[in-house]
Amino acid sequence: MRGATWSEADQGWQGAETRLRLEGWSQARRTIVLWRQIKADLAMQAPGEPEQLCLSFAELTDDTIVYEYAVLVTSLANEIRTVTQCYRDRADAENPFDELKNDWGWGGFTTQDIKRCRFMARITSLTYNWWSLFVRLADPRQHTEAMTSRPLLLNAPARLTRHSGQTRITISHPHAEAAWVESACREIAAFFKTLRLTAQQLTPLQRWCRVLSRALVKYLHGRELHPPSGLPAPA
Repeated sequence: MRGATWSEADQGWQGAETRLRLEGWSQARRTIVLWRQIKADLAMQAPGEPEQLCLSFAELTDDTIVYEYAVLVTSLANEIRTVTQCYRDRADAENPFDELKNDWGWGGFTTQDIKRCRFMARITSLTYNWWSLFVRLADPRQHTEAMTSRPLLLNAPARLTRHSGQTRITISHPHAEAAWVESACREIAAFFKTLRLTAQQLTPLQRWCRVLSRALVKYLHGRELHPPSGLPAPA
């Protein structure tokens, strides 16, 4: 794209556009080319990596400038910055579906009975939502996929003992982050204990807003969610 005008596309990307018609296309389409500079060590083969990642034709040093590229073909008329953000949003939106299918088995059931399929799909998606909110209560900074969060927060054998009229549960957590898990679980327990003390003064919808406000604190920046006005009172 010699002579093209490059513009900012956020997150270090630069973008330029042109009209392109490939063989088999019925018409020319708007094409956006993106590039950004990356660190040289990202392009070099690390020990133990598959052989195809090795750039054997180039010797990369700390002074070598390496770039990565992306090409978008779109019918959108928005500016380049907006189109590239839509592309990133789409990629982010696909991640939960990938997690649902691969980590939660959303696509692992097939039957000719559509009613049973819908029933299982709803159970799986509901469980995914509940678990995602629980993990957000433990670590509101980021979304953690089930592949790592389930072993971290679930794989802890417990032993129940009774002595002198007292019942004790001893949990042995083998994970390296056991101290963090204990701290996070204590904070969650303290939160629900406080919520339980005021539960009689709150409606179920208000309690739910309290839970969501804590789980989504990263996006709310400390603001409290409140039920929308005009909703009918729950039966």
